[in-house]
Amino acid sequence: MKFIFISGGVVSGLGKGVTAASIGLILKSKGFKVTNLKIDMYLNVDAGTIRPQEHGEVFVCDDGIETDQDLGNYERFLNENLRRENYMTTGQVYKAVIDRERAFGYGGEDVEAVPHVTDEIMERIKKAGKVNKADIVIVELGGTVGEYQNGLFFEANRILKLQKPNDVAHVHVSYLPIIKSLGELKSKPAQQSTHLLNSMGIQPDFLVARSERGIDERRRERLALFCNLRSENIISNPDLDSIYRLPIFFEEQNFGNKLLKSLHLKAKSNRGIIDWKNFVAKIDAKRKEVKIAIVGKYFATGDYQLSDSYLCVIEALKHAGAATGVKPVLSWIGTDEVEKRGAKEVLKGFDAILVPQGWGSRGVEAKLETVKYARENKIPYLGLCFGMQMAVIEFARNKAGLRGANSAEADPKTKYPVVHVMPEQKKYLEQHQYGGTIRLGSWPCKVEKGTILEKAYKKYGEEPNEIKDQIINERHRHRYEFNNEYRELLEKNGLVISGTSPDGKLVEAIELSTKDHPFFVATQFHPEYKSRPLSPHPIFVAYLEALK
Repeated sequence: MKFIFISGGVVSGLGKGVTAASIGLILKSKGFKVTNLKIDMYLNVDAGTIRPQEHGEVFVCDDGIETDQDLGNYERFLNENLRRENYMTTGQVYKAVIDRERAFGYGGEDVEAVPHVTDEIMERIKKAGKVNKADIVIVELGGTVGEYQNGLFFEANRILKLQKPNDVAHVHVSYLPIIKSLGELKSKPAQQSTHLLNSMGIQPDFLVARSERGIDERRRERLALFCNLRSENIISNPDLDSIYRLPIFFEEQNFGNKLLKSLHLKAKSNRGIIDWKNFVAKIDAKRKEVKIAIVGKYFATGDYQLSDSYLCVIEALKHAGAATGVKPVLSWIGTDEVEKRGAKEVLKGFDAILVPQGWGSRGVEAKLETVKYARENKIPYLGLCFGMQMAVIEFARNKAGLRGANSAEADPKTKYPVVHVMPEQKKYLEQHQYGGTIRLGSWPCKVEKGTILEKAYKKYGEEPNEIKDQIINERHRHRYEFNNEYRELLEKNGLVISGTSPDGKLVEAIELSTKDHPFFVATQFHPEYKSRPLSPHPIFVAYLEALK
C-alpha cells in the first residue's frame, strides 16, 4: 500500500481538497484502486455539530458519518461511495486512545503523544486503505502547516515516511500572492511554508503552486532552488473557472506519472480521463441560461456571503446542467431579505426556486412565503429536507385549512404539528444528545408508480442513483419527520405522497400533480449528496428539464 500526504501552506481555503480529489481521479484512471482520507484537527468527533458558516456544508456518507465537505469532492471525482474510515478528527483519535487507556489496553505504560497518538493515526490511515481495498491512500492534512493543532498528524506522516521510505510521497499546496502595486507573483510565502514543513522533518516531493495566474519559469526556478525540489516537481495550479478542470490541468503537466514515479510505480492503464474531459466539454458548450433562486439562511458570515453552506446543491445543479444542456445561474436569497421585502418582490423574474436544508425556527416564515409564491405562481420548485417540511407546512396551512400549522421544531406549541419529532428522537433531545443521533446515512425509499419521482429515476437514474423494484436508496440528515396523523387530510386536498419507507411509516417525498403545477417536488432525503459529474442525480436532471 502506498500513501500520498497533501498539506497546505500560508492560508487555508487553497483547494487542498480539490487537489487531493484530482490526484485521486488521475491515479484511478491509471489503473490503481485509490481512496481519499480527510483529517480534521478539530476535537469534534465528527462535523455534525459544527455550524455551516463555520466549517462549510456537512457531507454525509452512506454509513451515516457526518464529515467535512471535502469528502463530497472525493466522491464526486472518484465516482465512488466512501465511508467513515475515510474521515478522521483529533477528537476521534484522542477518544480512541483514552478509551483504550481506561481499558488497560496499554498494559500500564505511560500513554504519550508519541508513539501512542501517532500510532493510532497511522493505524487509521492504513485501515482506510484496507477497508477500501486501495493500492494508494491519499491523505489530506487539514489546516495549514505550522498550526499547533495538527502537529501530531504531520508527525505521523514523518514517522510513516521513515518506516516506508519508498511508499510515501508528500504534496505541499502553497500560495503565491500577487502584490497589485508590484504586479508580480511573490514566492516567499510558499518558500517559508515549505521551510516550516522542513522543520517538522518533512521534505515535500512536490509543491503545488496556488496563485491567481500560472507561475512563470522564473518563479518555478526560485521555488525549486529554495524549496529543495526539482523544477519539474513544481506544479502550477492557477485559478480556474471550474474545479472540474483541475485534473485536466494537472494531467497536462504529467503530474500523475510523476507521482507514480515517486512511489516506485508504473501506470497500469493509459486510457486517461476521457469521460471526465467529455463532461468538462459539456460545461464549455453554449447553453440556455435559467435563473434559480436558492432561498436559505446559511449564506451570511459577518459582511461576507458564503455559498459553501450549500456546496452539494450547487454542484448537483452543475452536473444536471451539463447533462441537460441548461446553464443554472444561481442567486443566493437570504430569508431575512424575504422577510423584509416579501417573496413577490424578491423572487420575481426567477425561472425556478429551490429551498435547501436548514435547522431551527429562524427564517421559517420567509421560507413558507417562498413555497407559497412558487406553488401559486406555478414556478418549478425543489425542496430538500427542510425544504420538504416547509412545503408540507405551507400546503397544510393554505390548501388543507390547517391555519397555524407548523413544525414542532419551529413552534413546539403549534395546534397542527404536521412535521414532528419521532419518539426516539425526543429522548435524545431531552438528554441533550445532539451529535450523531439524528436519522443519518442511506435509507431505502419506495417510490410510488406514476409520480414525477418515479419517472425521473426510471429515465435518468443509473448507479449510484438507480431504481430497482420501485426502491431507491438515498442519504438522510434530519431529526423531524412528516406527521402521519395528517397524511389522509393532506392527500385528500391534493398532496401527492410519492415516496415512503418500505413499510410506509415514513414519508420520504411529496409532490404536486403535473395537472396543478409544472414541477413541484420535495424530498426528506438529500439527493445532492449522491450527485456526481459522471452520474448526475435524476431529481436534479428532471428539475432542470422542466425549465427547458
